[in-house]
Amino acid sequence: MNIKQNTHGDVVVLALSGKIMGGPDHERFLGEIKALVADGHVDVLLDMSKVTWVNSTGLGILVSGFHTLKKNGGRLKICSVSDRIDNILNVTQLKLVFDTYATCEEALASFAD
Repeated sequence: MNIKQNTHGDVVVLALSGKIMGGPDHERFLGEIKALVADGHVDVLLDMSKVTWVNSTGLGILVSGFHTLKKNGGRLKICSVSDRIDNILNVTQLKLVFDTYATCEEALASFAD
């Protein structure tokens, strides 16, 4: 998994790419989330348009990031998932946990609510 970071107002967009599988991905992702929280950035949008696969460990990584941000008063939202990843989120019922949006623009606008 690769991570690129951009800031849009008070929201940090993490553009993820590749496979989210665990192992080093866990340390990299949660390290990024913890650094953002330490810097006072608690609203995060995951752009998953370039994510090709997520396994069960990868889903756990995303849930950990969600809980870390939530306990610090923040929000984690997801945008631009492929049909394949969307199906995984539906089957695992994680769509009940994560706010997901078809586009990043729509997701960014939702942070104003």
